Amino acid sequence: MSFLDHLVENKLAEAIRRGELSGLPGQGEPLVLDDDSLIPEELRMAYRILRNAGFVPPEVVALRDIGDLERHIEELPRGDSRTRAMRKLQLMRARLEAGGRFNHALGVSTPYAHRLLDRLEPEQGGIDAPTRSGEPEG
Repeated sequence: MSFLDHLVENKLAEAIRRGELSGLPGQGEPLVLDDDSLIPEELRMAYRILRNAGFVPPEVVALRDIGDLERHIEELPRGDSRTRAMRKLQLMRARLEAGGRFNHALGVSTPYAHRLLDRLEPEQGGIDAPTRSGEPEG
C-alpha cells in the first residue's frame, strides 16, 4: 500500500468514526457499477455488447496478471525462482506503463521482447506463475 493510499484510508476511517459519512444519499443501496456516463453516447451500445459478451480490455487482463504474480511472489521463498518472478513482474509493469506499446516504447523488436518474456517465464519444473496476457499458451 502506498503512502497516499494509507493516508486516504486513515482519513476515511477517522471520518467514519466521527459519523461524517453516515446519512449520505444512497447509503445502504447497491452500487451502480456499469455507469456509462464517461463513454461517448455513440459508443455505449458497442461497449455494452462487448462487456456482456465477456470481452475484457487488454489493460485489465494485464493488471489481473500483475496482481496474480504479486500474490504468487509473496508465497515464494527467497532464491532464483523468486528473482525470476520479480524480474518478470518488473517487465510486465513496464509493458503496462508503456501503454501496450512494449516493442515501440522500449525500442525492442517483437521477437526479442517475446524471447525476453519467455526467459522470465517459468520452466517446466520452475515456478507456477501466470503467463503473458493475450497470447496462447503452448
